[in-house]
Amino acid sequence: MLTPAVLDTLSDAARASPRHRSHHNLHASLEAPIQRLAIAMEPETYVRPHRHPQTWELLIPLRGRFLFTAFDEHGAVRSRQLLGGADGLAAFEFEAGTWHTVTALEPGSVIFEVKEGPYVPVPASDLAAWSPSEGTAQAAQFVAEHRAAAGALSGAAPRTA
Repeated sequence: MLTPAVLDTLSDAARASPRHRSHHNLHASLEAPIQRLAIAMEPETYVRPHRHPQTWELLIPLRGRFLFTAFDEHGAVRSRQLLGGADGLAAFEFEAGTWHTVTALEPGSVIFEVKEGPYVPVPASDLAAWSPSEGTAQAAQFVAEHRAAAGALSGAAPRTA
């Protein structure tokens, strides 16, 4: 169950986390055939571009705003979608094998993710080799560039606090 109190607690945990994100699973086990989870993400979090060759993915913004970015295999941007807020999509599904990242645009943002299970950790071969490693200055720059791109799409700069 996802109540406002659960979302508040999840956002508090994301703010306190070194990675600036936290998740809450609704599926009973990692072996469940459908994985359903809420992910609280702060604007500082870096989701390294990756792919899931075995599954499609559905994203539904519950609070805040996000930028979904799809890439080709060399790192060129194929498409961008705003999720949430007055100018963004209420739900977005993409195909298996899509190189992608998601960037939180506002503090307290929470997204709901649905994909086929069982849970499979992203292996190194499905992390984009052309993307910066987590925890680096380049990763922080990557996030800043994507937040700026979101502002250009919506005509307004993303809020930071």
